[in-house]
Amino acid sequence: MIKPIGSDELQPRYVYDPVEHEKLSKEAESLPSVVISSQAAGNAVMMGGGYFNPLKGYMNVADAMGAAEKMILTDGSFFPVPILCLLESTDAIGDAKRIALRDPNVEGNPVLAIMDVENIEEVTDEQMNTMTEKVYRTTDMDHPGVAAFNNQGRFAVSGPIQVLNFSYFIDEFPDTFRTAVEIRNEIAERGWKKIVAFQTRNPMHLAHEELCHMAMDRLGCDGLVIHMLLGKLKPGDIPAPVRDAAIRKMVELYFPPNSVMVAGYGFDMLYAGPREAVLHAYFRQNMGATHFIIGRDHAGVGDYYGAFDAQTIFHDEVPKGALDIEIFEADHTAWSKKLNKVVMMREAPDHEKDDFVLLSGTKVREMLGRGEAPPKEFSRPEVAKILIEYYQSIN
Repeated sequence: MIKPIGSDELQPRYVYDPVEHEKLSKEAESLPSVVISSQAAGNAVMMGGGYFNPLKGYMNVADAMGAAEKMILTDGSFFPVPILCLLESTDAIGDAKRIALRDPNVEGNPVLAIMDVENIEEVTDEQMNTMTEKVYRTTDMDHPGVAAFNNQGRFAVSGPIQVLNFSYFIDEFPDTFRTAVEIRNEIAERGWKKIVAFQTRNPMHLAHEELCHMAMDRLGCDGLVIHMLLGKLKPGDIPAPVRDAAIRKMVELYFPPNSVMVAGYGFDMLYAGPREAVLHAYFRQNMGATHFIIGRDHAGVGDYYGAFDAQTIFHDEVPKGALDIEIFEADHTAWSKKLNKVVMMREAPDHEKDDFVLLSGTKVREMLGRGEAPPKEFSRPEVAKILIEYYQSIN
C-alpha cells in the first residue's frame, strides 16, 4: 500500500488508548479552555484521524507562512496550506502551558483536544494578507474561504495536540465518517492495490459517475473511494445526508460489488481552488489512495480560479517528490448527443457546445424544485428522485 506522507505508518493524533483517553478527559476539565473556530476544529478532526500526517498540532506563524509561501515548513517538510488555531483573545489562557480546546460546533462546547502550548503569537495584517493571497489567490472578503480565514482572530496558538473526539461527525454521519486509519484498514481488507479517490461536496450526476468509471478503467484500479466533505459548506449547498443517500443509491445500482467505498471526512471547505486541490491530494495519499481525480475548477468558487489551475499547480508549484499519489487530470464530462454517451469534452474536438447535454446548477435546482427529473443523459432517475424529495421539502 502507498505510504503516508512523512512517516512509514500513520500517526493519528486521536488518543485511542481507553485508559489514557479517560485520564486526559478528566484532566481537560481542570485546564484553562478556549472555544476555537470551526476551521480550527476541522483541523483538529483531520489531525485526529491521521489525514494531516505527520503534523502533530497547530503551526506557529513561521511554519504557517512557509506553508503559504512555498508549501514548505521550517523543518523542510511539505504541507500545502497553513494549519492554524487563531483566536480573538488569549485572556483565558494566560501563561498556561497546557489548555483544553473546546468545540464550537457541538452544544455545550465539549473538549475536542488538549494542546501543549508552545507559542502564542499575534499575526500581523501583513502576514494575514500574505497567507490569504498565497492560499486563496485573492484577498476579496466576498470569497467565502477568505472571509472564514480572516474572521477567526489574530492570535495564533501553536503546539501539539491530543484529540479526544471527532466533533459531531460520528454522531451525525455514523455510516459515512471515516478516519484515514479506518479507510487504510478497509482498503487492506478489500485487497485493493490501486485505488482512485473522488472528492465531492455535491451529489453525483451521470457525468461524475462516468468520470469515475473512466478513471478506474484507464488506470486499472480495483477500488474507488468516493470521499465526501461532511463539514461546513456555503449556503445553498446540498446537506451531507442527502448527498450521501444519492451517492449510495448510484453506487448500489451502477458499480460492481466490492469496487466502491463511500466515506466522508470532517473539515470545513476552504474553496481555495488550486491550493485546496493539493491539500486534497495530500490527505488522500494519507488515507491510502494511489490516484486522485482532479477535474475542471476543483474546489473552486465563483470566478476566482482558472478552469485547470487545480491541475497545473501540481506541475508548476508542488515541490518535486513531495507527493507519491498520482493525479488523474480530467476535463469537464458531459453527454454527447453525437456519440450517445458521456465523454470528456476535450476528447471530442469535433463537437460544438450544442452537441452536449449541458445544464447549469441553477437550472437543475429549479427543475428539481418543481418535481421534474433532469434528462436521463444528465442524472440517473433514482438519484434525481432523492434530490426532488429534498428540494420539495425546502420549498
